Amino acid sequence: MKLKYLLGFLVVCILFTLDSCKSKGSAYKAAYEAAKEKEIQEETGTKVSYPATSAVVQKEKITVVDSLSFSIQRYNIVVGSFTNKTNALSLKERMTGKGYSAFLAQNTKGMYRVIAATFDNKTDAAVERDNIKNKYYPEFQDAWILDRN
Repeated sequence: MKLKYLLGFLVVCILFTLDSCKSKGSAYKAAYEAAKEKEIQEETGTKVSYPATSAVVQKEKITVVDSLSFSIQRYNIVVGSFTNKTNALSLKERMTGKGYSAFLAQNTKGMYRVIAATFDNKTDAAVERDNIKNKYYPEFQDAWILDRN
């Protein structure tokens, strides 16, 4: 008798577990819409443009972590932020492989910033940020500009 109850309980647990693993429809919808937008851009040859005047800049004190001789400038394009240094190093290596002079910096709260490029001019930084967003759509759509001053 106990075996029947135990088997029944196990079946209910398995069914509950399988039901809770279903993907959400909204996740599929968001991925589909992003892919469709990219497909339309490729077909029409249009690119998303981000005006340099709309460049939002976040001020933060940072220190370069992985390069002692690197000259960091005022405006920096951040393509990733991590609490785990290994993850940050992985993205840095990917960006270096794509031809960027990427480096790691750390803020006062311990976050590692993966910086793809550095500039003295805000407009130049905004243009390069937009180039990264367009070239690697949709991967780096959240790239932003960090003002180290």
